Formats: sequence, C-alpha cells, structure tokens
Amino acid sequence: MMQRAIQSVTVLGATGSIGISTLDVLARHPERYSIFALTADCKWQLLAVQCLQYHPRYAVINNEAAAKLLASELREHGCKTEVLLGVEALAQVAAHADTDVVMAAIVGAAGLLPTLAAVNAGKKVLLANKEALVMAGGLFTRAVTEHKATLLPIDSEHNAIFQCLPNHRADYLAQGLVSSGVRKILLTGSGGPFRTLPLADLKHVTPEQACAHPNWSMGKKISVDSATMLNKGLELIEACWLFNARPEQVQVVIHPQSVIHSMVEFVDGSVLAQLGNPDMRTPIAHALAWPERIESGVASLDIIATARLDFSAPDYERFPCLRLALQAAQRSATAPAILNAANEVAVAAFLNSNIRFDQIAQIIDEVLQRQDVVEPDSIAQVIATDQTARQLAHAVIEGL
Repeated sequence: MMQRAIQSVTVLGATGSIGISTLDVLARHPERYSIFALTADCKWQLLAVQCLQYHPRYAVINNEAAAKLLASELREHGCKTEVLLGVEALAQVAAHADTDVVMAAIVGAAGLLPTLAAVNAGKKVLLANKEALVMAGGLFTRAVTEHKATLLPIDSEHNAIFQCLPNHRADYLAQGLVSSGVRKILLTGSGGPFRTLPLADLKHVTPEQACAHPNWSMGKKISVDSATMLNKGLELIEACWLFNARPEQVQVVIHPQSVIHSMVEFVDGSVLAQLGNPDMRTPIAHALAWPERIESGVASLDIIATARLDFSAPDYERFPCLRLALQAAQRSATAPAILNAANEVAVAAFLNSNIRFDQIAQIIDEVLQRQDVVEPDSIAQVIATDQTARQLAHAVIEGL
C-alpha cells in the first residue's frame, strides 16, 4: 500500500476559535498533516504557545510590538519558527510553494487578500472567512476557476450543503443548482440568544448578553452577528456564490437546536439534511480530508436525547439585519461589501458600548442608502468601497 504524502497546512487566524479547532483536528493526524505557518492579529502569547507545540516554519502577526515579543519568547525557548510581520507576510505564507492547504479563518474584511493569494496560487482553500465571498464574490469565484484552486466551505451550514450535493463535486462553483437537480437550499440558523426576547427589550441588550450564544462557542464579532442574524444574511450571500444560486433559491430557516446544519431540496421532492453536534471540528475534518473522512474528536450525535427538532420562519422585525442582507444579495454588485463594512464598524461600536444593539441595523441601513452600488472590476475597487463604507458608518455613528 502506497504511503500517503503528508500535507502542509497554513492556518490563517490560528488564535481564533476556528484556528484552535483546526489545530485540534490536525494534531489528531500527524501522519497526514504538518503545520507550515500559523498567523494571528495580535494575540502573541497564544500564538507563542501554538508555535512551541507545533513548530511551524513561519509565524505571522499583524502588530509590530507583538511580533518582537513573540520572536523573543520563541528564541528563549529555542524554537526555530521565523516570525514575520504584516499583511504582505500573510499573503506570502498563504501562497508559498510549500503550502498545500490553507485554512482561511481570519475574521472580517482583513481575510480577503491573504485568502485570495491562496486562491491565486491554486491551493486547496478551506474557507471559513465568509467575507471574502461577500465582498468580492464574482472576482473571487472567477479566480478560483482561473487558477484551478480547490475551494471547500467550512461554515457548518455551507459544509452541510456541500455534503448534501450529489457526488460532493469539487466543481460545484461552475455547475449551479439546476444541473445538480436541486430546487433550493434550506439554510438553517439557531436564531441566536434573542430569538424569543420581547422586541422592546432589544435596545437594552448588553455586549455580554449578545456574545452568549446558546449553542456555539465563537468569537465576539461573529457572536454579535449571530444575535442580529446578520451572520445568516452573510451566509446567504456566500451560499449564492459558492453554489451558483440565486437569492430566491436560498431559504433561511430558524432551527433552535443547531442539529440540522442545513438542507437541500431536490426537484423530485427529496430533502437531504446533514446533522451533527454543534462542533466546528466536524466541517473542518470533512474539508481537510475531502473526499475521504477522518476522525474529528467530535462525540456522536445522540438522536434519542435530541428528541425534537423545531423549525420556523425568521421574523424580519426582530432581525432587520437579515432583511438588509437579503436586499443586498438581490442588489449584488458592491452592495454586500457595503453591508459587511458597515456591520463591522457598527458591531465594533456596540462591543465598545458606544451604540445600542438595535442601532446596528439602523447604521447599516443608512450606509446602504447613502453609498452608490456599482459592479466592481477589481479587488482594489472592492477595498475602496469597503473603506468608503467604513467612513460613512463612522459618520453615521457620530451623528446618532
């Protein structure tokens, strides 16, 4: 039996929740994977611990002071990992000739350029950064096709959809739903921590309450996005690009138990669903080993203990951010990039207690109304759109 070649993995965003889960799965399979590079924004202490455990060739960090502290810490322990600094270094390790697989798990717009660098280098890209497709879906998917990259979704919902599609085809980007006999995608979401909270109480929600997701352990920004269901809106936009679908072919379904991660309905009336415990190691392991399967460390789903599964339609009065995302998906062009930028600024302001929870949607709406929507012809234009939307969002916040 021929021995399998070890795959070299770069983890963009190693100190976030997805990065930590990725390293957990990789550590279970040292015969299959090695760590080439680990990156972080500013959490140098945790990145140092990871480097001492996994001994990557490179560690990239985005803060100069943190880079010096990290390099000193690694030298003190005799670790030979080379410390690199900045955005260009992120792209360098993502596109490096010795990288086979790139986990794209940097949160927000900051993940776009290094993820695109991996795509342009024809890598196997595990996409946990939904903003890359939200901001630049057309440009990004064309690059995937042009450079023959392999793009595999990590978001539990999109990974579930991929698992339900016929033959688990890697060329799903070019095929579209109709060619697969698919009528529509049922994109599930828990509804977050405020699914049943009285509407009048939403203005009094604290950052701590918004970050207390009932099912998932996530970072602060994505937890707030889940609470507003803007996250589900971004996932709808991402699903359209990933699976060559129109917005009307994607239906959002509230499913509080987070056991069914998404479903696919076929033209013959069949509905396939992917179920599992709410643990990101499952989609990570699936994408890492695809088209094979490997152990993820996730416990078996106890379907008897689960007992019941509930479903309902989303309430757009409760979740206006979801409505705004659907409208942006229908407008397409730069509308999703504007939506995403305004949301990132608004969420940061909420987490800093500068605005109320219910003002997040108000800020996004005002920015979408003020900024022109155009069809982007370059990544530079997408980034310029992003920056303009951020400036407008800050202006709206100052005027509140």
